[in-house]
Amino acid sequence: MVDKSEKFNWLVRMGFAARGFVYVLLGYIALSTAHKAKEGASSSFDFIQDVPFGTPLLWVMALGLLAYAGFRFMSAISDIQHHGSDTKGILKRIGDAASGFAHLFLAYACYQFASGGKQSASEGGGGSQEMAGSVLSMDLGSVLIGILGIGFLVGAVMQAKKAITASFMNRISGNAPKATEMLGRVGSAARAVVFGIIGWSMISGAWFSDDDQIKGLGEAIVSLRGSGLMYTLVAVGLLIFGLFTMLTARYRIIPDFDKHGLKPKFRS
Repeated sequence: MVDKSEKFNWLVRMGFAARGFVYVLLGYIALSTAHKAKEGASSSFDFIQDVPFGTPLLWVMALGLLAYAGFRFMSAISDIQHHGSDTKGILKRIGDAASGFAHLFLAYACYQFASGGKQSASEGGGGSQEMAGSVLSMDLGSVLIGILGIGFLVGAVMQAKKAITASFMNRISGNAPKATEMLGRVGSAARAVVFGIIGWSMISGAWFSDDDQIKGLGEAIVSLRGSGLMYTLVAVGLLIFGLFTMLTARYRIIPDFDKHGLKPKFRS
């Protein structure tokens, strides 16, 4: 009989695999059809629905992304990853909460494609500029967008730090292939560039109250298209980050839960 801890383990691993698959496809789409990459993760879901067994795969990915979001929320609330309660730990837990919300939206977008509620990534609704415009129209909306922008810039710095130190390996099993560290470094570097673009666009948009300046993931990638080699390197880097995340689905150290509830212990 599979206990609750083992079910949780498999759901989280499914979530890492789903996230990795999204990044692999996004990197591939950016390299092959740049204008479609502008739609971000939705372009990946659009691609999947047109392949054999695409709809069942979308349902599995929606469940996986939802599980991944749940894992991040639990990490933020219950500190199952042992970040701690000091300033650094609290900031990491806030980052986990932000990641939870981001992947919750991804899960919903995937669900829309799986259920037939959305047929194309180019359909209106849910675009980054549209959502930003709605937030900017609110009282203190520009402040909120600016704070999110700062959060993305902090995230960019953290991703760059991971690319340099490979600190992500602390939670990867020693049985992982040797290439895992290299893939993680390259992928983190690419995400640092993209997060930096998104963060700066949000701060600029908040400063000028202009939602046209604000970029989502896909728009941030496409904005590099005029840079030539940089665009290619970032697109390849995101694809590599997807491969790294899919390896993470197998070799990530996932917290177990003992009988006392949300009190984790890590597998050796």
